[in-house]
Amino acid sequence: MKPSNKESAVNLLLYEGEAEKGPARPGQLRQVNTREILRLLRLHSPCSCADIVRQSGLSAPTVSSTINYLRRKHLVERIGRGTSSGGRPPTLLRFNDTFGYVAGVDIGGTAVRVVLADLHGKIVGKWVGPIYGKSTPKRVVALVMRGIHQLERHHGVPAKKLMAVAAGAPGITDARAGIVFSAPNLTNWKDVPLRQILEDSAGVPAAIENDVNLGALGESWSGTARGVRNFVFIAIGTGIGAGIFVNGRLYHGSDWAAGEIGYLRVPGTKETRLAIHRPGPLESVIGGGGIERMWRMSRNGNRTRRPAKPQHLKATEIFDLAQSGDPRARRVLMQSARILADAIADVGVILNTSQVVLGGRVGLHSALFEATRRILERNEIARPRLTLSTLGEDAQLCGAIWLALKTVEQQALP
Repeated sequence: MKPSNKESAVNLLLYEGEAEKGPARPGQLRQVNTREILRLLRLHSPCSCADIVRQSGLSAPTVSSTINYLRRKHLVERIGRGTSSGGRPPTLLRFNDTFGYVAGVDIGGTAVRVVLADLHGKIVGKWVGPIYGKSTPKRVVALVMRGIHQLERHHGVPAKKLMAVAAGAPGITDARAGIVFSAPNLTNWKDVPLRQILEDSAGVPAAIENDVNLGALGESWSGTARGVRNFVFIAIGTGIGAGIFVNGRLYHGSDWAAGEIGYLRVPGTKETRLAIHRPGPLESVIGGGGIERMWRMSRNGNRTRRPAKPQHLKATEIFDLAQSGDPRARRVLMQSARILADAIADVGVILNTSQVVLGGRVGLHSALFEATRRILERNEIARPRLTLSTLGEDAQLCGAIWLALKTVEQQALP
């Protein structure tokens, strides 16, 4: 999950939805300079004051006074002398990445996953808590807090060092207001002020996002889409959703519903009114449950005398059977791949995106990936480069760490 170099670990992209800044006042300018110097220290440490002067373009007195301030806050440490280039050896400085920690959270329909990371984004530990019974907001947040506390205790991290929490919810989420409008796969999730609930429970700044958007942030930060300005991350599990990057920024849409491709129409299915509190047509057909229903309904087409296959298989188990040569499973796989390829082509025609990344428990299956890729390659247009997520099921957690670090930069650091 951790990016392969320091630059990607701290080069946080502009997050769509941030307010444009007007002319800075003196206090604001000092704050901006402090954050920029801290960012450079995170990126280049160990380094010297002179290095920061060259990299920032700020005056030596400004850099020196800011570093002294950061040392008093214990965000920066002296670690000795560097190599002299002819004069006095410079004092080397190091960013104190254990000054604080962040928690990233992925809320699923059946479990909550929590990760604890230091201020460089390095993973300290992970925790998974199954959701037993109803997945109401109160129960889910209580589970999140249990996971954070257990990670803190297990890894010896004082609770006071937690600086921010970021969580992904499986539904339409207003990241700016901190409200989950709807999460159909959870219980009683309608207009839930999740950010405020998390802040009240954890006592630190919080941020929330749609879970698939977090996956897109993760892939952009440290996954297969690093450096790609226009791409779509599609997660297929219980549901289906997409995170969209346009010109290097996550795109939310006017009502925070951009990427809800689970509501795409599927030819041949019953026409129904689209409603945010229930699954959409595409999700109903090739989400995990849809594929499993497709398998059960296909049993009447099997007229051979061979022993009957189990009727209650998971989508990934059906695709495993298809890879082993089972014709019935192969039909289900190909039908799923054709529908998915059509959805990707529709997205490609509209966005002309250069890359589509498949993720999620079902979307990561190699059989679905290969079958979909072969269908897309027949197109002359709307054939983006199809790749599998390199972060796997950790894409959302990686994006949550990114968002938590961004929250620390904006709200918690000086």
